[in-house]
Amino acid sequence: MTTLAVERLSDRTIVRLDRPETRNAINQEMVDELHAVCAELEASPRILIVLGSNGVFASGADIAELRERRAADAHRGINAGLFLRIAALPMPVIAAIDGYALGGGAELAYAADFRIGTPMLKIGNPETGLGIIAAAGALWRLRELVGEPLAKEILLAGRILGADDALAARLVTEVHPTEELEAAANALADRIGVNDALATQYTKAVFHAGDDEHPRADQDAQAVLFESPEKIRRMTEFLERRRR
Repeated sequence: MTTLAVERLSDRTIVRLDRPETRNAINQEMVDELHAVCAELEASPRILIVLGSNGVFASGADIAELRERRAADAHRGINAGLFLRIAALPMPVIAAIDGYALGGGAELAYAADFRIGTPMLKIGNPETGLGIIAAAGALWRLRELVGEPLAKEILLAGRILGADDALAARLVTEVHPTEELEAAANALADRIGVNDALATQYTKAVFHAGDDEHPRADQDAQAVLFESPEKIRRMTEFLERRRR
């Protein structure tokens, strides 16, 4: 039984997490299916929108599976490897969060380029209460996203952010009624999609380049784009509109 509902459009792929019996807990099957989606988007870059279902984004990693994992499984980085791959997708990733995004579900959202939510959003990392750490990216992504003091409240003191606090911290950038969330995610994808796809891919890649790679990474990307037929077409259209 599949754990995802996937809709493939010309410029975007919409993935809905669909394990209602576990509140969309991320198990090995879901990990494998998300890797397959990543392979498609690496080969044919499109925007990715990730949504939950039944009022839940993802309640966390599957606890039944986590309980059985041992040291060797930790070194495999099962969820961490997937979230790194999602974060590195060529085109932007949008996490549309309704309800709970906890533990691994929150870490999946942190790997996205954009997070939008609903008033029912609850996001955080309660892993230490289960005797483990948030080892799939939260311990370093969250500090970059919200700053060290709030990140420590979430990671060490178990603070769960509601929609207002997440918006104030800019962990999410928009809040919409539940029934409008998917439309809002698609509207954001529309705003991204009107831009040149190659320029968008280079912008994302150079944004995430290491400090020691600048300004060379910027210049190398711009050199490619300066030769792009799409750059010439778009700039020609701009100049022609200005002359009218």
